[in-house]
Amino acid sequence: MVTHPLHIATDLAHGGRWTSLRAAGREWLWHRPDPARAGVRPGDAFVDAGGLEECLPTVRGLPDHGDAWSRPWHRSGEDDLLVTPDYTLRRRIAHNSPTTTVSYELRATPGYRFLWAAHALLDLSPAARLLAPAGTPTRLFPEAAELLAAPWPPGARYRTGPWPAPCGLPLERLGPADGTAVGAILTDCPSVTVQDGADQLTLTLRAEAGTPCSVALWRNLGGFPATAPYRSIGVEPMLGRVFDLAEVEAGAEDTGPDAATVPASGVLRWELDLTATSHPDQEGPPA
Repeated sequence: MVTHPLHIATDLAHGGRWTSLRAAGREWLWHRPDPARAGVRPGDAFVDAGGLEECLPTVRGLPDHGDAWSRPWHRSGEDDLLVTPDYTLRRRIAHNSPTTTVSYELRATPGYRFLWAAHALLDLSPAARLLAPAGTPTRLFPEAAELLAAPWPPGARYRTGPWPAPCGLPLERLGPADGTAVGAILTDCPSVTVQDGADQLTLTLRAEAGTPCSVALWRNLGGFPATAPYRSIGVEPMLGRVFDLAEVEAGAEDTGPDAATVPASGVLRWELDLTATSHPDQEGPPA
């Protein structure tokens, strides 16, 4: 196994968006240029231009993919800084070896609840796989209903089953375009690895005790949008266990918190580690 340095480029003027995640000549981020991306304002509909977008305080719902992606950030010393009426988000990217660490600090009124996702759309072949611990409780959402053998329970916000085939739906292989699109959340799963041929990208999330660390999967195999669909694969470390913050506020949390909450100190911190490796003599290690 060979570990490669990772290089991250960002665009602070346009939501702090990650525009490049490169290792050993490979660009991991997928791109879909859209001129509408440059002119967005808070509250606008999400513009899917690829890369990695910072989604906060929600992913689905309103505002669409949150508002962090649609606001200008600026540089403050070694940090990237976003100031909004509800919160201040500070991000620092440290290119350590062999792991690149992205540190976050959110300041807000104690009790402020939010979801955050590193909405990374990855440039992957149809043979790519998402490796995670077998049995990880994985939530499926209503768009998966038509792909399941059993009927969707009336009124259910999600269904839960064990990875890699929650409720009988295999999700590990990220596959060629087949006209489907499904979102899932691997709950309480802080680390996953994307394997594509001989290359691997491992993403590991760490947060303060009591903060839910999960990974969202958006496996769009040409099923979205309804007009001019395309293939895109999102592997998204996140704080939270649902896509829509409104669902947290409306539902009971009988299995643990579905959102992050700012503690009494008014500050919540978390870190995302990224490691790129390759296995030159094989197509990837065994699952």
